[in-house]
Amino acid sequence: MSSHTQKKSFGASVWDYITTVDHKKLAVMYLLAGTLFFAIAGFEALLMRIQLMKPNNDFISAGFFNELLTMHGTTMLFLAATPLLFAFMNMLVPLQIGARDVAFPFLNSLGFWLFFLGAVFLHLSFFMGGAPDAGWTSYASLSLYSPGHGIDFYVLGLQISGFGTLISGLNFIVTIITMRAPGMTFMRMPLFTWTALVSSALILFAFPPLTVGLVLMLFDRMFGGNFFDHTMGGNTVIWEHLFWIFGHPEVYILVLPAFGLFSEIIPTFSRKRLFGYSSMVFATILIGFLGFMVWAHHMFTTGLGPTANAIFAVATMAIAVPTGMKVFNWILTIWGGSIKVTTPMLYALGFIPSFVAGGVTGVMQASAPLDYQLHDSYFIVAHFHYVIVGGIVTALFGSAHFYWPIFFNRMLDEKLGKWTFWVFFIGFHLTFFVQHFLGLMGMPRRVFTYMEGQGWDQFNYISTVGAAMMGVGVVMMVINCLLSIKRPPAGRDPWGDGRTLEWAIPQPIPFYNFRQTPLVRGLDPYWIEKQEGNKEGMIYAEPLGDIHMPNNSALPFVISLGLFIAAFGALYSPLGVAEDSRTWAIPVLIIGLLITFGAMIVRSVKDDHGFHLHKEEILEIEEQLYGKGGKK
Repeated sequence: MSSHTQKKSFGASVWDYITTVDHKKLAVMYLLAGTLFFAIAGFEALLMRIQLMKPNNDFISAGFFNELLTMHGTTMLFLAATPLLFAFMNMLVPLQIGARDVAFPFLNSLGFWLFFLGAVFLHLSFFMGGAPDAGWTSYASLSLYSPGHGIDFYVLGLQISGFGTLISGLNFIVTIITMRAPGMTFMRMPLFTWTALVSSALILFAFPPLTVGLVLMLFDRMFGGNFFDHTMGGNTVIWEHLFWIFGHPEVYILVLPAFGLFSEIIPTFSRKRLFGYSSMVFATILIGFLGFMVWAHHMFTTGLGPTANAIFAVATMAIAVPTGMKVFNWILTIWGGSIKVTTPMLYALGFIPSFVAGGVTGVMQASAPLDYQLHDSYFIVAHFHYVIVGGIVTALFGSAHFYWPIFFNRMLDEKLGKWTFWVFFIGFHLTFFVQHFLGLMGMPRRVFTYMEGQGWDQFNYISTVGAAMMGVGVVMMVINCLLSIKRPPAGRDPWGDGRTLEWAIPQPIPFYNFRQTPLVRGLDPYWIEKQEGNKEGMIYAEPLGDIHMPNNSALPFVISLGLFIAAFGALYSPLGVAEDSRTWAIPVLIIGLLITFGAMIVRSVKDDHGFHLHKEEILEIEEQLYGKGGKK
């Protein structure tokens, strides 16, 4: 038996996942980690909604409410939505373009471990003196004066995690540009691959401003740098600029892959080619470009002046045009199609009106005079969640159902999936629709309690009931995922209507993906081959030969662990101005950095050329996976 198909003990399997550089295993790890942080952030949201369920509630304290508020927003955006979308990008992009892995498998692993250990570091703040409490945007006017180390955890944790995201974004850009199969021109790439490319380009340009802002915040907090302290000649508004130059593209970093996922689901279950493919591609690129032109619409009330406000208002209105093009193209894809209302299609049908509602309220806020009234009210909370939950979370849930067979060779239960959709979807609208009215009635965001008799009581009660329904929906989804373990193998193309290359690969997918590089003959290559009666599902651009694969490595984990250790040294460093500086901090900082740089040096001097699979080994592996006589 080949060494690549032998069953491993539990310990060996854990070590295999710690050291893996396989994009499919890393996708599963992103999925599990993202789900964990999604659950944590959801629980934080439920605690806040219970506190706001009735006036003058004392369920939690004001200080703890601020910590929950900050960690909920930070975790959902940075540590839940981003890794969950990276799970789909890791799993699907190499398969969709006919590649055996990403361009830099080592960096792919390093990106995951940096993200994960940065996220763990941030969450340890709850147990080490208190979490950050200045809101997820961490405005300098609040964060500079926050006592304790909560904000320091925020700065260091996001810095480590952000390095991982930046590395991953660069990796996907190189992968998509250089590793497409023969015949896979740019205008034949699946829409999800296009959105992954544009999203990765946004990561490349949006994360450096955040990195700069966090470094300056680090100097202000730990060394008295005074970059943002207006009492010492600094400028508080500069933090807002740096944050939102990152923060607004971040919304598109998340929502573009969600658009891409729906652009795969809708044609599949409409049994039609995506309407207006070329216009969808150019709309994606235009959204990415305009996403960098609108950041100051978050700052209309800071006093930038009428000229700046007018420019950013017009840019904000303009970005609605390519987004609207996408909505019409999805509707026209459905129009006249032979629609199958599966669970993924239900999420897609629910997504369109929900996201449009979020977009419309966004265009309303593009008007600076109206934004003066709506700013920092619950109207903003409602708008933001209609975009994030109505757009991104529905995409994640629908795509989990759609692509579960690619991840685990199992189908999720359709009946339970549809019940989950309705419970979650109704809960979502109950939670956030009424918050528009709370905002219009004057309820400020980020308040931990309120007086009775203001007309807010009933709407807050409804909102909390809706949040509980969303929680039940998430639990139902997790139960469905766990129950799928006992379901029979799904096999290749279990939906029967797959259009792109990932559905053409037999299940379970071998670690090398394609035994021969496929030849792409048009848009929706698997659909083309099925229509022509090709049982293989693809034709090949090369004869069966040796396959070169990378070795596993523990070094990405070690590099990340070193930064994780060093962050504790930086946190308590006696070089800083913190009150509780500790003598052991400098040695810990040095040890952590030595571990990181030592592992980087080892990687630099070590010759790691991977290994080759020979033709006989490939055939043996496939016989082990699929038995004699064919692929499943």
